Amino acid sequence: MQMQQQQEHAFEFTGNGWEYFKIWIVNLLLTILTLGIYSAWAKVRRLQYFYRNTRLADASFDFHGTPKAILKGRIIAFVMLMVYSVAVRMSPALGIVIALMIAVVMPWMIVRSLRFKLYNSSYRGLRFGFAGSDGGAYTVFLLFPILSVVTLYLLAPFTHQRIKQYQHCNSQFGDTFFNFDAPVKSFYGVYGKMLGMGLLAGLFAGIFSAAGMPFLLALLPVAFLFIMAYFAVALPNLIWNSTTLGEHTIQSKLEVRPYLWISFTNLLGIVLTLGLFIPFATVRMLRYKLENMSLMAQGDLAEFVAGQEQATSATGEETAEMFDVDISL
Repeated sequence: MQMQQQQEHAFEFTGNGWEYFKIWIVNLLLTILTLGIYSAWAKVRRLQYFYRNTRLADASFDFHGTPKAILKGRIIAFVMLMVYSVAVRMSPALGIVIALMIAVVMPWMIVRSLRFKLYNSSYRGLRFGFAGSDGGAYTVFLLFPILSVVTLYLLAPFTHQRIKQYQHCNSQFGDTFFNFDAPVKSFYGVYGKMLGMGLLAGLFAGIFSAAGMPFLLALLPVAFLFIMAYFAVALPNLIWNSTTLGEHTIQSKLEVRPYLWISFTNLLGIVLTLGLFIPFATVRMLRYKLENMSLMAQGDLAEFVAGQEQATSATGEETAEMFDVDISL
């Protein structure tokens, strides 16, 4: 059997800050003027702009969600928040009961949110999907987080790995499922390094303070910025480099120094412009993340997509009405 040639396709983002600024400022003003109601329409405009400007192998992604579905979800979330707020004021015990009820419902809501997001996302006109079960959601989004708290977060890396495994292994493009093979120990490795660097920074801070050199404590925020940048880079690299779509693999090559530089200059720009730099900062960071990701395709990607279209064409329309609420989680 002849081996298919592997082809690398880099992601790219074709939008720019000025384009997104126009969308962002209109969305912000209309959301304020409508007391938040327009936020559903704002989310659709924002996602469509980012999806349609994200390209892979000379084709773009798209978002098909409707503002009506998003508005339904936000009304549900608002009602839940108001019920909890009123319950807390009436009785702390009642507030705890309502909070527990919300926590029990939350995994079910997360599954619906994932289904909405993926079903309404497409590439080359072919939609993604999510087939995760409610039982699996209650395990990874409720049981494991509770166990993490009980164990003083010793199980946090394990929980994180199981959440990503549940999300990725139940996601599909057309008729083909994604897979996720990062072992639990790799998550403990990332979390352990971050914790180790944090403890080391704290140790040096104590030494500097005891030695009468408090001026060196000014370096502490820099150290913690570096630690957070490491975590923000190492985790996506681990997650995406462990994700496959059929025979196709995904690569992520984020680095700490450029990520830290973009984060710092974005923060500086936002502060100096009183927030008006936010859309430019968003585009800068998204472009960096996407342009350091690629898909290693086995064979011709267009042929793969065409095959998926044939396999799913018979059932695509039947599921269109199933996901008409976005919980926005």
